Amino acid sequence: RPIMFVALSYDHRIIDGKESVGFLVAVKEALENPVELLMDNEVKKALEL
Repeated sequence: RPIMFVALSYDHRIIDGKESVGFLVAVKEALENPVELLMDNEVKKALEL
């Protein structure tokens, strides 16, 4: 199974770690399920292509 490492740099004085983790989780989910991202979560529509 291929693995990709992602790093995020941010200013800890401005951004809390909780928000940065949430952002990385959203990026991970988008990369794992690009059809949902590209088709506005309409998987049925995507399968018709």
